[in-house]
Amino acid sequence: MTSLLRALLTVVSAAGAAIVLVETLHWAVERLGRRSPLLHDLARTAHRPFLATVTIFAVQQAVRAAGGNFPGRAAVLHALVLLVIAAVAWLVAALALVLEDVALARWRVDVPDNMKARRVKTQVVMLRRVTVVAVVVLTLGVMMMTFPAVRALGASLLASAGLISVIAAVAAQSTLSNLIAGLQLAFSDSLRIDDVVVVEGEWGRIEELTLTYVAVQIWDDRRLILPTSYFTTKPFQNWTRTGSAVLGTAEIDVDWSAPVEPMRAELRAVCEGTELWDGRVCVLQVTDAVGGMIRLRALVSAHDAGSLWDLRCLVRERLVAWVFEHRRDALPRLRADVAPGEHAPVPPAAPGPAGAAGPDEDSRVFSGAGDGDERAVAFSGPDEPATPASSGMRQ
Repeated sequence: MTSLLRALLTVVSAAGAAIVLVETLHWAVERLGRRSPLLHDLARTAHRPFLATVTIFAVQQAVRAAGGNFPGRAAVLHALVLLVIAAVAWLVAALALVLEDVALARWRVDVPDNMKARRVKTQVVMLRRVTVVAVVVLTLGVMMMTFPAVRALGASLLASAGLISVIAAVAAQSTLSNLIAGLQLAFSDSLRIDDVVVVEGEWGRIEELTLTYVAVQIWDDRRLILPTSYFTTKPFQNWTRTGSAVLGTAEIDVDWSAPVEPMRAELRAVCEGTELWDGRVCVLQVTDAVGGMIRLRALVSAHDAGSLWDLRCLVRERLVAWVFEHRRDALPRLRADVAPGEHAPVPPAAPGPAGAAGPDEDSRVFSGAGDGDERAVAFSGPDEPATPASSGMRQ
């Protein structure tokens, strides 16, 4: 009984000493963290995993030194070893998070020109996730190797490692492709966090980029979840690939009598009167003139995709309002013949001069006068049966 009490007292004393030591260090680092953001982040993030690691390690050493031989001693020590391994892995993951915060502290993404900051953020976040996955895998492997039976099994499986690796690669082909695609996206700079994209007919921004999937926040707050391999195998639009400034159009249809120059001046006034325009492009052009109407296309530019959407809507509204207020005669018109009576019969055409091609010949492409017969031979092909008419003409 005396030895048991002595062992318990030793264990409690070791745990208490570890807690006091860690809390003292935590208090000191917090005091220094008032002047250093790195130390402040370290004290906030790594406090609990560091406390768990030191305390469990102290308890393990106390049991080894003063625990004596008691029933279940081997099992208790093995459990403490497993807890120490898990606590160290937790501490390493916390330190990786601290390093991520330090790397991103100098790069702000809430500024207009944030392309480089978004690239750095994407790569750092991806590296941290890879590190966490590697730490978890290694931790599980080390914990499994502490079991003698598993260690013996691992030694026996080394001979068949090639076959097992092939089977695992085939079984996890899609998972591995997504992992590789995630790393490729992060370091090829083809896709970054907060990039504005058009994918699967949806317009949105990259909200989250992981090793296995990409979350796209649609403009109406829906979420489109796609595997990372999608962005390496299928085309998509990236509006912020080289910069956040983008161009957009607003089109309206008006009558042929619409004055283009006054509308061009109105477009310039609209752009110069709003903060949505970035001052680069403000152009009005006639891009089509069919169907009894002309199509006007206003090409404008903005700092980012969100501002561009609002600017396009504003331009469209102001141009429509200007046409309705100042030139209602230029509104789109539909022309139709509404005569109640039947049309008079058209008299037959007078015969043309001698040698001129008749109306029937002027309506033919692959027969008749000129090179119609030769064109018919060229486009019919040798394997197609000739019609009686064409056979007669060829004879």
